Amino acid sequence: MRVLVVEDDARLAEVLRAGLTAEGFDVDVARDGEDGLWQAREGAHGVIVLDILLPRLSGYRVVAALRAAEIWTPVLMLTAKDGEFDEVDGLDAGADDYLRKPFSFAVLVARLRALGRRVATPRPRMLGHGTLALDPSPASAR
Repeated sequence: MRVLVVEDDARLAEVLRAGLTAEGFDVDVARDGEDGLWQAREGAHGVIVLDILLPRLSGYRVVAALRAAEIWTPVLMLTAKDGEFDEVDGLDAGADDYLRKPFSFAVLVARLRALGRRVATPRPRMLGHGTLALDPSPASAR
């Protein structure tokens, strides 16, 4: 499976690349949010590992932009932001999973494999039947 790691900490990005490669993943790395968004849009990744505190564009904005563009690649946010509301914000922005730093590498790999088993299928913006239309987006619940 091809994984995009969006992480600005050069040392951690290299550790993730080496470790995930050793586990059989093909790994691309982006060092800021804008490059990560570009690679996520242009590449065929099975899953994206996304930090939140990134230069040029936050992880929240990256995942929100992907979902707005109807790109449904599973996203695991890997971040030092450890508050429960940070996790809520990440998941509400469109992430599929959230893992706090420091983390267990074995757990990260297991979560990536689990996310990779899910098929990134297109999700309709509107559900409808006859004259009934329903917008399932989180914004409609507010």
